[in-house]
Amino acid sequence: MDIIIMNEKLSPAIGVRRFDENMSITTATNSELVDSGDAELLATMGYKQELRRHYSSIHIFAIAFSIMGLLPSIAATLTFSLPAGPAGMVWGWITACGFIFVVGLAIAELASSLPTSGGLYWWTHYFAPQKLKNPLSFLVGYSSTIGLVGGTCSVDYGFALMLLSIPSIASKGEWTASSPVVFGVFAGCVITHAILATFASKNMHKIQAAFIVANVVLVIATVIALPIGKSKTELGLNSTNYVFFHQENLTNWPSGWTFMLAWLSPIWTIGGVDSCVYMSEEAMDAPKAVPRGILGSVAACWFLGFISICVIAACMNPDIGSLLESPFGQPMAQIYYDALGTSGAIAFMALMACLQYFMGLSLLVAASRQSWAFARDGALPFSTFFRVVSERIHFQPIRTVWGCAGSAIAVGLLCLIHPTAAKALFSLGVAANDLAWAIAIFCRVAWGQKKFKPGPFYTGRLSTPIAIVALCYLAFAISLCMFPTQGGFPKGNRVQWPPTYLNDNFLIW
Repeated sequence: MDIIIMNEKLSPAIGVRRFDENMSITTATNSELVDSGDAELLATMGYKQELRRHYSSIHIFAIAFSIMGLLPSIAATLTFSLPAGPAGMVWGWITACGFIFVVGLAIAELASSLPTSGGLYWWTHYFAPQKLKNPLSFLVGYSSTIGLVGGTCSVDYGFALMLLSIPSIASKGEWTASSPVVFGVFAGCVITHAILATFASKNMHKIQAAFIVANVVLVIATVIALPIGKSKTELGLNSTNYVFFHQENLTNWPSGWTFMLAWLSPIWTIGGVDSCVYMSEEAMDAPKAVPRGILGSVAACWFLGFISICVIAACMNPDIGSLLESPFGQPMAQIYYDALGTSGAIAFMALMACLQYFMGLSLLVAASRQSWAFARDGALPFSTFFRVVSERIHFQPIRTVWGCAGSAIAVGLLCLIHPTAAKALFSLGVAANDLAWAIAIFCRVAWGQKKFKPGPFYTGRLSTPIAIVALCYLAFAISLCMFPTQGGFPKGNRVQWPPTYLNDNFLIW
């Protein structure tokens, strides 16, 4: 099956930054779809305007920022960074975020030049040599689809764990959720996301904007409340020297590699930079709005995340092993409990679970747009069915919304097998997305220098060096995600053999 990167109603001239005099531009005429300039640019890439453009720059930023989630994401990934100690948490965050920002620069340039919901696989098809266009586009497209579905799965699974930590805190650790209970909450979460994405679609951009404020408020509340509460306890606050320079190694890996594994927290937290790309055909002034959303969300999470990590390191119990073995199932829940008591911990975990819930909603929306674009080009199974846009429900790809939701629930069944499978979902989302980013950027650098026409956002002479640094980082990040976090040998009751862990990822692929 070939990928057909065009709409049959349009000229076969695709991916061009200028208008062909002989090209007939066919765009949807409904006034709700708006902005003839965006529609004309989309037409040069071979597509008519089918989705409603109502996302401003701040709304595009909100999609990515909401998916990143910041504090809920940090909480969900503390098990990856805590084994390296506070120094690994703090410096790992700063370093990894710097590289992720470089990746954001490379993607923002492509999004500014060629803003389409097809994004990564479309760019790959456009820049790759003729013989490699279809194979690489398939690989990138399916990597993006799998990564977004896997990401939705891991975010909503994290929500289930956070939500179920609340009754565990209330019972002081006497009750813990079984795997079937966790899966039931997870599945219910995904289904309600699909319902909201269907029937609240007209106001989805407003919902996203509201959660910018909610995420920032949670960070501010945590930064204020945790130090005040912890300073009143017997242990008090940890020293500055402890926060920035104390290292641990609670794995079977060498200390240096344990520090690198701490990068998994920011890698997962800020792994939604491409979500802005998939909203390109709903963005107003997309060549500017999408790059602003990408870079603004990464920069905001870089800065606010650094502050949050420093406060967490200052307020956590120095006995990191006890945090990792918390009866609440969440190290962050234990940190809140130690500083603020039962009521405070329940309140903050409830707020965090709420934000985690809307992270999953934003991710499902982004996943549905990428899958819809892929189906529009005939690359998904049952593409004729999934490519349909519902005019009755505000020009939304409702079928791909439910298709992605069903796929996420199916993949989530792996969590019933073994806890290691749940960690594999984390790696699946990160590695698949990173692979898609890397191939698209590589195609542009290797074969697309003459075809690439800069958009409003362009880094000039630094463009190629930025892309090369991004590629080196992405290759490392993909490899990092495939390693078991505890090392290759049993340690205590946390046995995690590399073949098992790796095979979980390969099985899903």
